[in-house]
Amino acid sequence: MIRAGRQHLVRTLADLAAQHGVGIDRYTHLKPYAAEGFPPPVSSKGSRTRLYDGEQVDAYLLGKPVPPLPETDDDGDLLDRRECAALLGVAPNSWDIYKRDPALTEARVDAGGVDHWPRHAVKAFQAARPGRDAAATRGGRPTRTGDQIPRDQVPVLTAELLDADPTISAATVTDRLGVHRDTAQQALTRLRADRIADHIEAHSTLTPAEAAAQLGYPTGQVRRATARAEVVLRARHVAPYLNDVATALHRAGWTTQETEPDVQFPGDDRVVAALVLDGDQAPAPALVWDERYGWRTAASRRHPITKGAVPPSEGGGVRYLAGGVTPPPGGVVAALTTTDA
Repeated sequence: MIRAGRQHLVRTLADLAAQHGVGIDRYTHLKPYAAEGFPPPVSSKGSRTRLYDGEQVDAYLLGKPVPPLPETDDDGDLLDRRECAALLGVAPNSWDIYKRDPALTEARVDAGGVDHWPRHAVKAFQAARPGRDAAATRGGRPTRTGDQIPRDQVPVLTAELLDADPTISAATVTDRLGVHRDTAQQALTRLRADRIADHIEAHSTLTPAEAAAQLGYPTGQVRRATARAEVVLRARHVAPYLNDVATALHRAGWTTQETEPDVQFPGDDRVVAALVLDGDQAPAPALVWDERYGWRTAASRRHPITKGAVPPSEGGGVRYLAGGVTPPPGGVVAALTTTDA
């Protein structure tokens, strides 16, 4: 975590590379941060982006004793998603739902390009979590009416109900939140799938059905969730590769920001990701990766992923790139610069 009052000292690997006078590729190849005595990251274990305390790094590089960080928790500490989830006693993917709460959205802080939240904001959210009883006071969903709460709040409130009762049904969510049955079912399926995937990552020998059972999910309610959990796990497995491709495209100048791809699960049965190419010299409006066939260009930045299970035909801005399902990032860049004869 980033201790209170130390946000201005945060440095990324890119910052450390610049401090050494080398490029980030060279720096990560040499890995000086892996040397004995180098200050550990202040980012949580498993974070994609390593963050360091600049005061500690400077002391190490000058051969001076590395000053310790404060050990006492402070309400001003900045926590990343894993640390927020740990404070609440939930999985990181549950936090990804909870962070949509307006209070947490407003409290979010960017530190080193990574979202953080002050400890006091997380504690306040925890104290205000509505739980099953509060949700029940919302009444039901009157017949022939739309959802009674904003769609972006449905996952947050459904997660609260699922925390309180793992066996909860879509009908009960519908009654307590005042939403359509389909809305409730979709929220429950996605939440359970994410949590099943989390449990399997922590206990790799489990099958999705076994993980669901250990989480207390009734067998008759989780067929779609267990199937989706397998897709979620495949998406997590391929995420580092997709991020590497995004980085390569950013370095080529075809994207203005080095961002993670937008990953979707059409039909809950396959992994599809989209990368918008918004650079001035970009060879296409967007790129789409599908786990069935690999990369293709897209003619639309707004809607690069087409509906339906049938892959779009070539033409009209759509071109399939050679190289298999997961060509190296440099191969994707090269393929984009090559046009058909």
